[in-house]
Amino acid sequence: MGTSNRRSFLQAAGAAVLSGRASRLFGKSPVEAGSEASPNGARRPNILLLFPDQYRYDWVSGYAPNLPVQTPNLARLAKDGIWFRRATVPSPLCAPSRACMASGREYPRCGVASNQADYPLTQTTVYSLLQSGGYHVAGCGKIDLHKKTPEWGLDGKRLLKEWGFSDGIDNAGKWDAVWSGAKAPHDPYMAYLYRAGLAAEHIADFKSRQGTGREGCPRSYSLTAPTPLPDDAYCDNWVAHNGLELMDKFPRDKPWFLVVNFTGPHNPVDITRRMEPLVRGRMFPQPIDCKVCSPETHELIRQNYTAMVENLDRWVGIYLDKLRERGELENTLVIFSSDHGEMLGDDNLWGKTQPYQPSVGVPLIVAGPGVKARAPTDVLVTTLDFAATFLDYAGVSRPDDMDSRSLRPFLEDRTQTHREFVWSALGQWRMVFDGRYKLITGFAPGHVWPHSESPTFVDPLPAPLLVFDLENDPTEQVNLAAKVGPEIRKLTEMIQP
Repeated sequence: MGTSNRRSFLQAAGAAVLSGRASRLFGKSPVEAGSEASPNGARRPNILLLFPDQYRYDWVSGYAPNLPVQTPNLARLAKDGIWFRRATVPSPLCAPSRACMASGREYPRCGVASNQADYPLTQTTVYSLLQSGGYHVAGCGKIDLHKKTPEWGLDGKRLLKEWGFSDGIDNAGKWDAVWSGAKAPHDPYMAYLYRAGLAAEHIADFKSRQGTGREGCPRSYSLTAPTPLPDDAYCDNWVAHNGLELMDKFPRDKPWFLVVNFTGPHNPVDITRRMEPLVRGRMFPQPIDCKVCSPETHELIRQNYTAMVENLDRWVGIYLDKLRERGELENTLVIFSSDHGEMLGDDNLWGKTQPYQPSVGVPLIVAGPGVKARAPTDVLVTTLDFAATFLDYAGVSRPDDMDSRSLRPFLEDRTQTHREFVWSALGQWRMVFDGRYKLITGFAPGHVWPHSESPTFVDPLPAPLLVFDLENDPTEQVNLAAKVGPEIRKLTEMIQP
């Protein structure tokens, strides 16, 4: 299938997901349905951010016809809002990405260069600004703003006040929980497992998933057997329940903000016994140019990744139903996205840290009061823009030192464009993307570790200029740097320091 025909097919497939509207989930504007007046007199919506970890951009039903992924609740959300199919993260690594989102600053100015740094407590967060603006601010799951210091408090509240949260439960990520809690718990999730008598078998299971297997495949991917944990003790399910319990305690006299930071679909691919039969037998395309693992192993890996994704989709539906039960659905801005993507074996790479699309690209779906429902869009957006967007809807002024830009004008169909360029960066490499051409400097294969939770940055290796035309080369296989034209020269000028 030619590139233009393939693109038309994908657009049609995406539009098909949005067709057949029965009734809108989100029917009123903030002025009609809001809970509390903002300083300018308009009603202010609640804000719900559902934020998984390591969810690549294309693993959503309707994105590609050859991916048998079933996410009906994301489709339910998208049909009443906007699905941004080319959303980019400012940095494809947990701590820097979340620091960019919290600060509204691009990677070079976010204060967190890698997973070996904590968020500066002297630096403002969007959470504190929302709280100061009158919002009840809550969060649960892997907030990940103190990556260097593996201490969460057994109640998960050690730094919540300093970051600007009114309430919440901050827990470790999947690996951090086990590494820090191998002998005694240091976060609320492992404390829960210890109390339930489940910690020892969970730790043993994760230890078995470390290292590299016989096929040269990372064992955190290639070991696809289910976790020994019961379904309700599975971390994402535990996190989701915490979020629902936080909602039950929200004050009714003020607007609220809630971020639910799921720990999946991050590796290891430790699905539960309930999830496994839902995906076995599905056939997936093989990774692009992967030299390790058998086709059968890749199939199992992608089935497990899909099971984690579909479990998250199940929770999207539960949260939408919860909002309806609370009478708050029409007055809640709902955002679904992720901190970075997942290479999933493409180009012989796993996890994140790369400037390639599976690593820097994430799903982004937004719906809520005032959001104009429309077909999936390729307009350029970045998760960096969440901060300004939240503040805009909250009626809170955006600080001048933020790089974040509000998505609200586009969401409400007051403009047809948003950004001319988006950026991403990590360590020494820098990337700029204009929607067609991507330019990368300072990056060489193997420079940033292909699979590491805390990559070690070394002196720059010889790094060629990389230029990809994603319109004609969506898998980024052909470097066009030798064919320097005016578009590429313009991108070179836009590279961040």
